[in-house]
Amino acid sequence: QVQLVESGGGLVQPGGSLRLSCAGSGFTLDYYTIGWFRQAPGKEREGVSLIKSSDGRTYYADSVKGRFTISRDNAKNTVYLQMNSLKPEDTGVYYCAASRLMWVALVQGDFGSWGQGTQVTVSS
Repeated sequence: QVQLVESGGGLVQPGGSLRLSCAGSGFTLDYYTIGWFRQAPGKEREGVSLIKSSDGRTYYADSVKGRFTISRDNAKNTVYLQMNSLKPEDTGVYYCAASRLMWVALVQGDFGSWGQGTQVTVSS
């Protein structure tokens, strides 16, 4: 059974940093494309970043390019999202998700397994 557990969220001041972790259990995470999504209060869930299983290529939403970095540690079966220069508009619940599709876009429908989410709040 594919299980994903996020951690690392919290309260941080604008300009600060956080590193989110997405730990996989019951499956080998590097066989899957892993995506990070977020949902702000009153807004729809949106794609933030993904790392592909096939070649490790990474993709980012325009709103986080240059500030966020996604990476994978296969030995720990974990994917990370390093978030720097955080802004109040980055506030939301962050979810990681897994996909076995060969061709994957950063959209919810391409991901079949989801974690429970971790709260990120950027505020002074």
